Amino acid sequence: MPSPYLSDSHRNFALQVRQILQSQLLPIADAAEERGHLCENAWQTLAEHGLLGLPQRGEGFLESAVFLEELGALGYAGIRASVGVHAYMASAYLELFGSEEQIQRYLPGIRQGRIITALAISEEHAGSDLSQMQCRALPSANGFIVEGSKRYIANGSRASLIVTLVRSGEGQHALGSSSLLLIDGDSPGLVRTPHPMLGWCSADVCDLDFTHLVVPACNVLGKSGKGLLYLMQGLDFERLVAGLLALGGAHHSIRVLDGFVRRHQLQGRTLSDKQSVRHRLADLVGEQQILRHYAYQVAWQHSKGQLDTRSACILKLRATELALSAAQACAQLHGAQGYQLNSEVARVYRDAMAGTIAAGASELMRDMIFDSTPAS
Repeated sequence: MPSPYLSDSHRNFALQVRQILQSQLLPIADAAEERGHLCENAWQTLAEHGLLGLPQRGEGFLESAVFLEELGALGYAGIRASVGVHAYMASAYLELFGSEEQIQRYLPGIRQGRIITALAISEEHAGSDLSQMQCRALPSANGFIVEGSKRYIANGSRASLIVTLVRSGEGQHALGSSSLLLIDGDSPGLVRTPHPMLGWCSADVCDLDFTHLVVPACNVLGKSGKGLLYLMQGLDFERLVAGLLALGGAHHSIRVLDGFVRRHQLQGRTLSDKQSVRHRLADLVGEQQILRHYAYQVAWQHSKGQLDTRSACILKLRATELALSAAQACAQLHGAQGYQLNSEVARVYRDAMAGTIAAGASELMRDMIFDSTPAS
């Protein structure tokens, strides 16, 4: 459906991206699920088509929004999470707060798919509540020594650059004395442990453990102790990205469901002949179209430098919950076919659950929406 925020060039770009993803990534997607991560050729393919270096800010971000929606619509949330973290969520901190030397050292390799990035924020007891963060960076003669662990890290086994949130001071509040560090993947003292999840199988989710890991002072992002300030900006962008990806995921489930109910026969009639089925699908389509307009409005706000926490949280909440509702309807109406372990429908349903948890659980999003809404 046309959007007032998108031009004909954006719509043509969407068609090009769709063709690239379906011809280049879709044939290797199942292998990535089995392997647990994207292969090197997949990263190179994305890079060769310029899809790892799309703008993160300014007017050009609308191209990124188109790409993220199409990536979500591919139907493999593990792949979309892996690419989304690499090309947007982790690298955004480098682009926003990195020094000129850090940007020149890392960003070309990131855009070329040679340097894979990860974002290490969550811990065993510090997910939605980061005040419980325990991973520490102790000052040393030439920088910091990192001790601790990070959990549920996408691209964890393959990342050669890990943007890591740590406690770097003695303040009582963890985030008030936190910093962001650029940790090289070949650093001594880093142990990676695969952490298989119910879904997102190709997202390469791992636990990371740091033992006396030395980080030079030149690898501090921005200023030491300013992690909370940087995180507040980064997380809003992360939720925007997650919302756009989930919007595409919802579209994929709706498309699969629509095709199935129109052709599946029950007692001599198609499922779509049943009013309850038509109405359920119509509700999903209606919500998806309304949400798509809102998503591109929020993307446009970001392109103007006006992204706010409330809008980002609303989009992330509604898009991930719509993706889950669409996947659940898809599984329910497929019957036993949708409950088979290795079926596409079962994979989509497992994947959709993760979207309502990662990048801020739905319950946290609701709290933040309420807290950021002015009292009437």
